[in-house]
Amino acid sequence: MKISLSRSIYLVIGLITIGALSAYKFSDNAAPIKFKQILGADISFIPQLESEGHKFYDNGVSKDPFQILKDHGFNYVRLRIFNNPKADSGYSAKDYCGLEDTKKMALRIKAAGMGFLLDFHYSDTWADPGKQYKPAAWKMLNNQQLQDSIKAFTILTLNTLKKQGTLPNMVQVGNEINHGILWPDGRLKNLDTLAGFLKAGISGVRSVSSNIRIMLHIACGGQNAESRYFLDNMLKRGVDFDIIGESYYPEWHGTPDSLKKNLTDLNTRYKQDVMVAEYSQHKREVNDIALSLPGNKVKGSFIWEPFSWGETFVDKQGNTNDHIKTYTNISKDYHISQ
Repeated sequence: MKISLSRSIYLVIGLITIGALSAYKFSDNAAPIKFKQILGADISFIPQLESEGHKFYDNGVSKDPFQILKDHGFNYVRLRIFNNPKADSGYSAKDYCGLEDTKKMALRIKAAGMGFLLDFHYSDTWADPGKQYKPAAWKMLNNQQLQDSIKAFTILTLNTLKKQGTLPNMVQVGNEINHGILWPDGRLKNLDTLAGFLKAGISGVRSVSSNIRIMLHIACGGQNAESRYFLDNMLKRGVDFDIIGESYYPEWHGTPDSLKKNLTDLNTRYKQDVMVAEYSQHKREVNDIALSLPGNKVKGSFIWEPFSWGETFVDKQGNTNDHIKTYTNISKDYHISQ
């Protein structure tokens, strides 16, 4: 297929990046998951909140949000990353959730001694079941070029983190991808194309570190048939991953009982670990379900943006409330490691 000069140059740069970064060997500082039971939180909004002057207090004492989480039993932090949030249609002109922002947050995670889950959206802005926009720089690329670009961006990001000693312990190859990624090419109806995109991202992760665990994150918390359809089709096409991550929001995914039935079935049916990758409501119920799944697999949950969204951990003045105090008891009940 004939492609334009600009697209040719972009593809060559991507391939050169893959080769150069693959040849440049950093030490593998991604420790395997060290916690069999995970209490995690996505706090990607923190740099933005702090730049706006927000401060946080626990029992009247001003504290770093990472310390507040640790003091209440949390042992993991999840961060999202966008390709180029400063693009015209991107998330933020200030580059929030871009690579430089992620580097700074990763240093804080490691300094706190917490586990690190990195969530690739493969978009310049939000990706979820209702939208999976291609990065602006990838809009005109063909299937193979998109695979090469996914792999190149994944390698670039991880090797940049590796260089500063902050490789993630877990990586999500896409965010809430049960309807696909990089639309329209990677929509769910195009199962072979979708699988190829996921394989490209997974290959990029594996080429940087064999210690990083890979999650496929779908938004089907209480929807067993939909979960199995997606997972079976990806496994049938040779997509190799370690963790099944589910979002759970009651307005879309049903009751806690439906979540329990789904997670229990997935945990029994598949060899992969099963976790709740996003939630806010029903805090105790969700964690009782996620942390009590049968077997000796890694179990856990990641609450979404608890300092700024949903049933927040802090009031408008930044003071911690009863929502976070729930986790002190959960951590003790399930012997969550720090």
